[in-house]
Amino acid sequence: MKLLTSCIIGALLVLPSCAKTKTDKNKDMSNICLDISKAKSFLKEGVYEYYGPKAMSALKAVEDGTREGNDFLGWVNLPSSMTPEFLVDIKEEARLLRENCQVIVVAGIGGSYLGSRAVIEAMSNSFQWLTNKGENPTILFAGNNIGEDYLAELCDYLKDKTFGVINISKSGTTTETALAFRLLRKQCEDQRGKEMARKVIVAITDAKKGAARVTADQEGYKSYVIPNNVGGRFSVLTPVGLLPIACAGLDIEQLIAGAKTMEEATSTSVPFDKNISAQYAAIRNAIYMDLGKKIEILANFQPKLHFIAEWWKQLYGESEGKDQKGIFPASVDFTTDLHSMGQWIQDGERSIFETVLSVEKTQHTIYFPHDDQNLDGLNFLEGKRVDEVNKMAELGTQLAHVDGGVPNIRITIPEINEYYLGQLIYFFEKACGISGYILNVNPFNQPGVEAYKKNMFALLNKPGYETESKAIQERLSSSK
Repeated sequence: MKLLTSCIIGALLVLPSCAKTKTDKNKDMSNICLDISKAKSFLKEGVYEYYGPKAMSALKAVEDGTREGNDFLGWVNLPSSMTPEFLVDIKEEARLLRENCQVIVVAGIGGSYLGSRAVIEAMSNSFQWLTNKGENPTILFAGNNIGEDYLAELCDYLKDKTFGVINISKSGTTTETALAFRLLRKQCEDQRGKEMARKVIVAITDAKKGAARVTADQEGYKSYVIPNNVGGRFSVLTPVGLLPIACAGLDIEQLIAGAKTMEEATSTSVPFDKNISAQYAAIRNAIYMDLGKKIEILANFQPKLHFIAEWWKQLYGESEGKDQKGIFPASVDFTTDLHSMGQWIQDGERSIFETVLSVEKTQHTIYFPHDDQNLDGLNFLEGKRVDEVNKMAELGTQLAHVDGGVPNIRITIPEINEYYLGQLIYFFEKACGISGYILNVNPFNQPGVEAYKKNMFALLNKPGYETESKAIQERLSSSK
């Protein structure tokens, strides 16, 4: 039985397409892998292959900058262009913040916080909030909502803490972030004095313009630049993500090294049959356009990856949701959500496909114990690792969902560390650019995001919105 179980686990982990680089043979490290066999089987013969040239043509456009949105392609060669000196500067600033702060609050919204939060939470102890003994500052996030209770409770928590703030905003006028930063800046100055506040408040913003830039220059805050050619959702490998991640005590050099590996492994020099970003973009578009599956569910069997999925949702939703087109990105945490969403995924409307993040190696080992009474009937698991049970749940779920008509894509991550997270981030970014171009949208703008802001400003009577305010008030009055 143990031999059979080992064979099943081995079959689960052997995947046909892994990222390859010129330096792989000189490294004792594997790369993330992609298995599309349980999705490709749903397509008619030749359909997936039809999207191969489209994916490679889109990849060439991403790398050459020959299509719409080419002014936001600074992320493409970011890992390979990162200098050691720049990373040293980031690490030095992180050291200063770590030495002077029990808590660091990252103020930002969307791409200004999701990437760093994804990496930090993936790499942190699940109970760090309770077990933090002071080795690392606690990293908190604000400016990503307008919840009054949230902000009040955050400010109350910070009353007896030495804290600093990383304010991330290109304009400095994004409502959610600007509101939170105004509160946090005042509290930091009141508690720590203006001189210390200048040392523990950092601005990551535009190089020359905007309210956040003006404030940083006037107050003398240390500042980093958000590159003009990198959009927020692609900015995790810029100071936007790197500084908070370094403040959490994580290895940003390994994060960049993993991304650099994937940059090479997904370039135009790598053919389609070995290029996992091109393959992922091709299979998801084939499923969407030829099978009419409009929802992609990103699932994981490792709770630490929850915010990776949150980051992924913004990356794909904001990049592809244009011109009344685009796959709707959703996410679930398994096995937890198998007890809430499992029924719908198994038997609901067949408008979905599934991409599963699977982690090969866990950080800890726990064996299932024996119980003399065996009231729960689980003694058959005695001596097995908990991860073995999880892997069998994953395989059983894949078989059930495929049998239920859900195409299944599988991404295997050797283990959760900075190197592989860097790979994963860049893999998804490159695939997103390719996928958007296959879909014939500009994957690097977000015109629809502005609609709610205009209405909100009109309702709040913001100066300059008088005409809009009058129009929306008339509209609301007429609907009563």
